[in-house]
Amino acid sequence: MHSSGASTKLASESIRTKITMLVDTNIVSAHFKGDPAVTSKLQAVQVIYLPSIVLGELIYGAHKSPNATRNLARIEQFRSATVLLNVDSDTAAIYGRLKSDLSSAGKMIPENDLWIAALAIQHNLPLTSRDQHFGHVSGLDWQTW
Repeated sequence: MHSSGASTKLASESIRTKITMLVDTNIVSAHFKGDPAVTSKLQAVQVIYLPSIVLGELIYGAHKSPNATRNLARIEQFRSATVLLNVDSDTAAIYGRLKSDLSSAGKMIPENDLWIAALAIQHNLPLTSRDQHFGHVSGLDWQTW
């Protein structure tokens, strides 16, 4: 006989072990360029979180490319398989603290990456990026692929 407590425990363990990841622009770009290691790792992720900032950077890159229509369609297909994260007032508070801390330490990172880091911290999500400067961000669960 199973108790409802056992069912709840199993459900919460399942949620805890779900593989989630917030992705930076360079990870999505590597996937689009056919990097097999990145594509393989993305396929293992159960929930991919896409910051609206990254979406904007991808769209900008597509518009600059020789095949904008095809690239915009690829971006939309990728976006539809992700959870889009938007900036709000909580993100702004984290961003402001991060920027102040990094400025005081003399270790500023690009503006868009500050917003991406703030979203990752706000939602307690690991971030994957090839940008080494994310290593300067205190409290960020960061990894590179």
